[in-house]
Amino acid sequence: MESEESAESAASEVLLSIRDLRISFGSVEAVRGLSFDVRRREVLAIVGESGAGKSLTARALLGMVPRGARSSGSIELLGTTDLAAARGRRIALVPQDALSALSPVHPVGDQLAAAVRSVGRVSRKEARARAVAALERVGIPDAVRRARAYPHEYSGGMRQRAVVAMATINDPAVLVADEPTTALDEERRDQVLRVLAEQREAVGAALVLVTHDLDAVREHADRALVMYAGRLTELGPAERVLSRPLAPYTAGLLASLPQNAPARRRLPTLPGTPPAPGTLPPGCAFAPRCRRATESCRQEEPEPQRVDGRLVACHHWEEA
Repeated sequence: MESEESAESAASEVLLSIRDLRISFGSVEAVRGLSFDVRRREVLAIVGESGAGKSLTARALLGMVPRGARSSGSIELLGTTDLAAARGRRIALVPQDALSALSPVHPVGDQLAAAVRSVGRVSRKEARARAVAALERVGIPDAVRRARAYPHEYSGGMRQRAVVAMATINDPAVLVADEPTTALDEERRDQVLRVLAEQREAVGAALVLVTHDLDAVREHADRALVMYAGRLTELGPAERVLSRPLAPYTAGLLASLPQNAPARRRLPTLPGTPPAPGTLPPGCAFAPRCRRATESCRQEEPEPQRVDGRLVACHHWEEA
């Protein structure tokens, strides 16, 4: 497979390098030979339908592959492959479910202070002060009092802000946000994305944003990685990928958005459903759902190739 690096990316510092990542459960491969880079201060969005392998990939970046899974390939963060040691210090997670991520039996401020003390020798007083400052930084009012409150005393939006504060409190180089706006209404979604953007800028971090929300990708991402059945389908500048997709799968996702549907016509949908891991067809996994598929698609899985400043895995990208 061709490396992601190009003349453009060579000028940008690579913080996180993933090469031929594979994650399997027994004989079933859920992530299949994924390679990409994350550059300093960029926002890289990972998108695709449920089951594409997005969250598994995100967890692997943190050294958090599920129990029972086997992984191979390489993930290097700032020169180290010891992701567990880097977690919380150089790379941090903004989880999907803030309520589950926060302990119900400890005040929020104590949990943030514990995150500070977990990565270095810091006094309780200093850790507490940094916790309050972190809550203030994400816009939680009356942070001194709120630091003494428990998660159930926070609103849903405030809890999501609190986990953003916890993820950024040690100034990591990379943030990984796994569907951070799931189940939030539009107003809270916009608030959380704004806070994430502000905090990423404040600590100078790159952001890997796992999301179904293509509007969020359009508004916030520098590059977009589209996944299908555990593999890269398309990777490139977000604006280019969303305005002129080359992969049929990317085009199908975009066509199914209400704002992209022709006026007074039925909303287009992608036919069929993604294959379950372990039931992949021969050739291109998307071929059974693809209107462009030919016999070569059903026989040979396409390798990513560089086209128009991006990577695309499709035998018939020219027809886009």
